Amino acid sequence: MSAMNPTEPSLQAAINAAIGHIAVTAATAAERAAELLGGMASAATRVQQREAYLGARSELRRQLPSFGHSFDEALRAKIRGELDPRPSPQQQPAGTNWMSLSLVDDSEVEERMLSDRISQAISHECEWELSDLAAYMGALMRIGHADAERNPLRPDNVGAALYTAIGKVSTDLEMRKILARELGPVMAKAMRLCYAEIVRDLQARGIQPANMNVRSVEGPGSDRVISGYASLPRDEALSSGSHFDSGQGELSSRGTGPGSSQRGSLGRGAGAQAVADAEMMSLIRRLTFIASQPGGLDDAEPLGARGHGRSPSQSGTGRLQGTGGGSMPGALGGGTGGLRGDGLTGLMAVNLIRAHRDELRQASSGTLDHMVIDVVGSLFDQILSDSRVPPQMARQIARLQLPVLRVALSDASFFSSRKHPVRRFVNRIASLACAFDDFDDGPGRQFLARVGELVQEIIEGDFDQVDVYAAKLTLLEAFIAQQNESDVQSNGATASLLDGKESDLRVQQRYMQQLHVALAPLAMQDYLRDFLWQVWSQALVLAARRDGPAAERTQRLRRAASELVLSVQPKGTPALRKTFLMQLPGLMKTLNEGMALIGLPEEAQKEFFGKLLPAHAESLKGQPMSDLDRNMLAKQLEAAFDAPLPRADQVSSSQAGALDAAAIEPHFSAEEVKRVGLVTESAVDWDGKVDIDLSADVADTLEPQQDVDPGVDIDLSVATADPAEPSQGPQLIDHLRLGFAYQMHLKDKWQKVRLSYVSQGRTFFVFTHGRGHQETLSLTARMLARMCDTNRLRAVESSYLLERATARARRQLAAMKTEAAVAH
Repeated sequence: MSAMNPTEPSLQAAINAAIGHIAVTAATAAERAAELLGGMASAATRVQQREAYLGARSELRRQLPSFGHSFDEALRAKIRGELDPRPSPQQQPAGTNWMSLSLVDDSEVEERMLSDRISQAISHECEWELSDLAAYMGALMRIGHADAERNPLRPDNVGAALYTAIGKVSTDLEMRKILARELGPVMAKAMRLCYAEIVRDLQARGIQPANMNVRSVEGPGSDRVISGYASLPRDEALSSGSHFDSGQGELSSRGTGPGSSQRGSLGRGAGAQAVADAEMMSLIRRLTFIASQPGGLDDAEPLGARGHGRSPSQSGTGRLQGTGGGSMPGALGGGTGGLRGDGLTGLMAVNLIRAHRDELRQASSGTLDHMVIDVVGSLFDQILSDSRVPPQMARQIARLQLPVLRVALSDASFFSSRKHPVRRFVNRIASLACAFDDFDDGPGRQFLARVGELVQEIIEGDFDQVDVYAAKLTLLEAFIAQQNESDVQSNGATASLLDGKESDLRVQQRYMQQLHVALAPLAMQDYLRDFLWQVWSQALVLAARRDGPAAERTQRLRRAASELVLSVQPKGTPALRKTFLMQLPGLMKTLNEGMALIGLPEEAQKEFFGKLLPAHAESLKGQPMSDLDRNMLAKQLEAAFDAPLPRADQVSSSQAGALDAAAIEPHFSAEEVKRVGLVTESAVDWDGKVDIDLSADVADTLEPQQDVDPGVDIDLSVATADPAEPSQGPQLIDHLRLGFAYQMHLKDKWQKVRLSYVSQGRTFFVFTHGRGHQETLSLTARMLARMCDTNRLRAVESSYLLERATARARRQLAAMKTEAAVAH
């Protein structure tokens, strides 16, 4: 059949409408990617990485109009080039192979690779939708069959146009890489609905799909058909991809319908697996959709009976059953409510996996899937009965039961890695919820509402893709950071004051390094050099900060530094000894003043003077320095200490993350200590014993012996290469997380606190406690490290939610094995 003339109105109108759909999708994806880049910037731990994300977000938002226009033009040019009559073979240039890439600039190769990655991501996400679209485009273009490679709307063209539009946003290759990496997956997921919408538009135009079968070769044996898609009846290939119609009923029987006689062995194998997978996905989506509807479900209408040909009672599950056989209506209310608790089983929400176990097992493809269903069901038994999780959050987690099951069925690493995105998301919302005392008002209510929104987005989106959970976790952490910042700012501008103190410390550290370099070549005792650049530099910076660099005290402290070095030089003449004895009282007074200014501990002062006084006595003997050497030393000292102090704007960004908070102790006035609630050394009884065991759930982390699983082939033990985070001890300080709850031992009692703020250089840590988190406790890094070392700071949770649930599930399996052995 001859190909359609590209100028025909029906083709042009359909193609123009399709391009419009894709262009709108690209613009929406760009806005979404900008939002994700902002969340990733907030969660970034390195300044360079944060600045790269913020720069990419800023450029993308600023260039959104140019991006959309460029994408539309590039896509139209690609499609126009394919629909125009092709030149004769004599006019066609020879194809370029990969061997010729040596003549191409490396940046062009890099750009081609980035474009291809976007195309591959779209192809992977939209396999079913593209199969549908190829059939309709084959009919529209009068090709006679579905030909994915001749589909002008295929991912290759979309990906190339998208990367061309990215090129309009920025000319910087690194920024393009970031935009391609983040925009590609967003676009890929959005194209599923876009392609489905294009198919619906073609259906509305009265276009009938061409034969889905594609011949593999021309010539003998060309009647052999290779098509996995052909093995599915038409009503099974839903155009909306993973968004299955809850009223569709059971998927049609395999092996029936038009064209079934043409299916090959590949179609029977891959098609059967695809049908089983689609059937499970359809069931999970249907149950999740019904469970997420507002309002209660009464006893007369069990969950799963609506919009489906088979009710749970037909499959043996009946209504949602408790241990006593009563019906559990359980429904989700209003988006931030949740599945109601099961009073008969002690669960805070209904276990939907248990309630629909038979349906799920029937829709699964084998014994291993049956085991996964039972194991995940057992995990949610433990999750929904965990006393550490507030009931309000348990109901939100309950909404994720079936999406989590879907991921566990398709990704074995869910059980083996603590860092699996789904595990991290569930653990994180549970842990963050533990820090709130009130969900009816204030920050707790805001947090619960945000979690409800993210859970709803997961349920309505592609919840079988683990990247979705990672993205939602990034957005959640950005929300927590913003919420904590507002919380701290409302308490007397604590964060602003501490940021200023950390800026001072950065200046201090840079000045210490500056002095260290300047004093290194000068001849003097090591203890004296160390005192000047490590201790006296702090006094110089603090005096300049408080009084100004030209103030009398600042100048006097600078002169004292030079006089100190000269005071220990040999003095063999009476004139030199007389001058020394006249200057000594003033020098000692200034030294004491500087040490008091920075609060140098008494032990450190005694140690220094214990070395200085004998050096003074020794300097009264021996051969004196020549006038030339003495004058040269004085000039060198003067140059070192008269050098201007670094400015805060010179070190804030370049020194970010490199601050050695343990080496320099910040200085606070009495008023500042009160304002930020600074916990000082004297506020803690370090001699007191801390012997209260707060680990009420410590037994949940104890792993039973490895031989307890009664025939289950799923290993519930997490790999040792992925160790658990510490909940107490010296290492805890490196694993503190914003928004988490901790127990702090102060004034002879334990107090529940919430980590609300960590300064950029991890110099200061701010905790809030009390109902509504009204009172602030600030600790320096050195103070916090000592609290962790002495076990005066511990995490409220001794392990994360899923780890606790796993340990209890394994003990439950062990008990079942013991009971079975006794019974036999």
